[in-house]
Order: sequence, then structure tokens, then C-alpha cells
Amino acid sequence: MIFDLTLAQTLGFLLAAFLVTLAPGPDNLAVLSLGLSRGRRAGIGFGLGCALGCFTHTLWASLGISAVLAASETAFTALKLAGAAYLVWLGWQALKSPGAKFSASAHVADATPLPVYLRRGFVANAINPKVALFFLAFLPQFVPAGSEHAAADSALLGLLFAAQTVVVFGLLGWFAGAIGTGLVRYGRRLDQATGVLFVGLGLRLAMESRT
Repeated sequence: MIFDLTLAQTLGFLLAAFLVTLAPGPDNLAVLSLGLSRGRRAGIGFGLGCALGCFTHTLWASLGISAVLAASETAFTALKLAGAAYLVWLGWQALKSPGAKFSASAHVADATPLPVYLRRGFVANAINPKVALFFLAFLPQFVPAGSEHAAADSALLGLLFAAQTVVVFGLLGWFAGAIGTGLVRYGRRLDQATGVLFVGLGLRLAMESRT
């Protein structure tokens, strides 16, 4: 057996991961705002991209890269500023957008392809060093003490975390998009609000410390 996790421990981890994912944070706020302003395609795409980014952090934690970020102020700052700049860029794109035009039949007529939002969500999550440090601190708490397969247990927990994030963020994007169809007349203002949110998240990330 390559895992030391019991079913009870795994279910306890999934419950904790679900609550963490639902708690207000940069990713789910971004998913909700994009769903409201740009429709289901944007919300679901960005949310699934963020979830895929969690797979990256699982890999980083397994390879020890997250530990490097925790130990190196320079590495942490460089990645943090790159992530902050990317979020501010996304915010600027939303601020200058003319607003999405919705279709009653298709729910949204935003012509932006789904992979574009998927890529944006992935990059926003993958280059956020705070998420990497979260995985480094969160996963070991659920690995059985004295486990002979700690690395495998951590990898499994990381994969489970990312999998439940796919479900949660996908549903958030879906329902936010459904609500957004009733707010079509406010499309431009919703885009502006989304832009302000992304810029704010970028500035917040830029001022974050490792602790």
C-alpha cells in the first residue's frame, strides 16, 4: 500500500478543503465577478483554470519548490510581483471593456473563447506564491504522523483538493453566470467593478508578506 491515509482522514480533509475553497478569497471572488459581468463561460472557464492551478501547487509542494519560496525572500518577492502585475493587467482589461452583451437563448454572447478564461485563471492561481505557501502549510496537517509514505499522501491530498476545487469553482461560475444574465443592462458597470476587484487583488498581493 502506497498511502497511509484512512478513509476517515481523507473525508475529514475533503470537508476542510471544501470549507477553505468556499471561504471568500481572491480566486472565488474573481470567479463570481467574472461570472456576473461576462457570463457563465467566463466564470466557469476562469474557475476551472484556478482549479488546474492547484495541481501546479501540488507538484511544487512535492518537488520542494514551495519550501524554497518559504525560505527565500527574493524568490517569494519575484513571484509575488509577477502575480500582482498579472492581476492588475486583468483588471485593466476589464476596466477598458465596453461590457458584455448577453443573449437570452445562449445566456451569454461574450465571444471570448473558453480557453482564454481557462488560461487566465490558471496563470493567476499558478503564479500566486501565497497559494503555494498555503499548500505547504495545509497539506502536512492531514498526513498521518510517522507516515512511511508522506510524499505520496501529500500528493494525493493535493490532487483531491484540486479536484473538489474544480467542482466548487465550476458551480460558482455557473450560478454567477446565471445571475449575470438578469443584469445585462449593467454590463459595463459590472466590468468596471470586476476591473476594480482585480486591480485591488493585485495591489493586495503586492503588499503581502510570507508570514
